Amino acid sequence: MTAREGRARRRLTATEVDLEVLRQRALLVGTGTGTRNAAEAEESLAELGRLADTAGAEPVESVLQRRDRPDPATYVGPGKADELRDTAEALDIDVVVFDDELTPAQQRNLEHKLGRDVVDRVALILDIFAQHATSQEGMLQVELAQLRYRLPRLRGRGITLSQQGGGIGTRGPGETQLEVDRRRIQRRMTKLEKDLERLGKTRATQRKARRRRGLPTVTLVGYTNAGKSTLLNQMTEARVRVEDRLFSTLDPTTRRLQLPGGGTILCSDTVGFVRRLPHELVEAFQSTLEVVTAADLVVHVVDGAAADAASQIEAVREVLREIEAGDRPELLVINKLDRADASQVRELCEGESAIAVSARTGEGVEKLLDAIADRLRELAAVVELVVPYERGDVLAALHRDGEVLIEVHAEIGTRVRARIDEVDLGRYREFVTG
Repeated sequence: MTAREGRARRRLTATEVDLEVLRQRALLVGTGTGTRNAAEAEESLAELGRLADTAGAEPVESVLQRRDRPDPATYVGPGKADELRDTAEALDIDVVVFDDELTPAQQRNLEHKLGRDVVDRVALILDIFAQHATSQEGMLQVELAQLRYRLPRLRGRGITLSQQGGGIGTRGPGETQLEVDRRRIQRRMTKLEKDLERLGKTRATQRKARRRRGLPTVTLVGYTNAGKSTLLNQMTEARVRVEDRLFSTLDPTTRRLQLPGGGTILCSDTVGFVRRLPHELVEAFQSTLEVVTAADLVVHVVDGAAADAASQIEAVREVLREIEAGDRPELLVINKLDRADASQVRELCEGESAIAVSARTGEGVEKLLDAIADRLRELAAVVELVVPYERGDVLAALHRDGEVLIEVHAEIGTRVRARIDEVDLGRYREFVTG
């Protein structure tokens, strides 16, 4: 090794050390409360560790507590809070991350008791979204979600210098600083909502324009890091950024996709879902998630290599129901076939008309495209038409736009039974019988 290479390696090592120092040391705390069993609580805590790592913290230790119900003051109870304080001091912890949403009072009490920053699952996810948002709409959506989360958690500052009341000795300069902060946040939220409404109208106009072109729409949904972006790249050469990290994609990407047989569709990637996705995010990303509710077919991508793949499927379907997209036609796709256990893939496919693929290697993708084409044909309406013999152009258009199932020549013209997309059906309305 040359002297120059040695200096370069020392500089790299120093940079790595600096980056390591910048990472906060995190203590993860999970609780198996309510109907959540021990296995589900452990899976959720392991996911919390991945979320913390994505946010830029270093998970140092995990603590799992079993209780019937959360303690109203400290969530974990005073005795457990003392244990957490001792553990945090022994391990030089910077931030304590809880796997559930804390009330404002619980968060304040825990920070006072532990002497450290306390963050819950909602705040952690919001922080990750804030890091990954790049588009104007994405940044506005994340900021709105953060403000909705922070508004009830505002803490009074300078209250001792401002008094309000109706008696002698209680009158003061007027509003407390807390109320000024609250009003400022509400004004900002109102502006963000108006900006997002404007951008939402633009997005809706774009969707209508696509609809007018008569192209069916397919949307990829799935748990975060299931491989949706990789699959979109494999099918359409979209060149969407792909990272082995949670929530690496926030902004939807739409690309044209040529199906076997010559049909063309629009395929969209969406933000990944997660267990207990914060309601603030669901509300803020409503206009973005409308691409799911408006889809002709939802392709549900599952990480077949995940130990808790079945629970991830249910978590995604729960979010789909929350955004009123639970009734959308769904095609289940088991991804990461190159890494998944074969028996687990078979188990996931049982009872489901699922397709197993590897988005990374391309295995099974052709079969998936065939399945998408078949499902879209099944969703199209089957109608009967009578086309006069002099309208050969209409018959040719039927073969081009739809799927002709039966074609019989009669006295009055050609009787046709065809499967036609709803968008195209209007052009043939005068020839429809019955």
